[in-house]
Amino acid sequence: MSDDLLKTLLEAPYVAKFGIRFERKGDELTGVLPYDEHLVGNPLVPALHGGAVGAFMEVVGSGALIASQNLMRLPKPIDVAVDYLRPARPVDVYARAVIGRSGARVANVRVEAWQGRREAPVATLHGHFLIKPEPASA
Repeated sequence: MSDDLLKTLLEAPYVAKFGIRFERKGDELTGVLPYDEHLVGNPLVPALHGGAVGAFMEVVGSGALIASQNLMRLPKPIDVAVDYLRPARPVDVYARAVIGRSGARVANVRVEAWQGRREAPVATLHGHFLIKPEPASA
């Protein structure tokens, strides 16, 4: 696992502004988006902004790819589709990614985000990422 590359991802200005962090337990990597008032998109509900939740899931997908294999650089999203299933309340959001397939150039990733109960996701993401794995040792 490339801890340096994961650190680079988390320290990127775009990501650092959200305060995203990762928690590891065994071989599972869980992303955490800590609640902050600036993440609220609709103060009347109140609900977190969908763009913040979608961006968080994209970061979790990238983090899962970094954690699962040795990459030469950060993954780049090619396309992502986000399904918003329910309003994200003004509390922390958690997410985990499953890598469907990872080839020589493209990886297929699915991410689920939840609050409170994992079996009640607030959003899901399905995406394709451009990757550059390190060459295999001979």
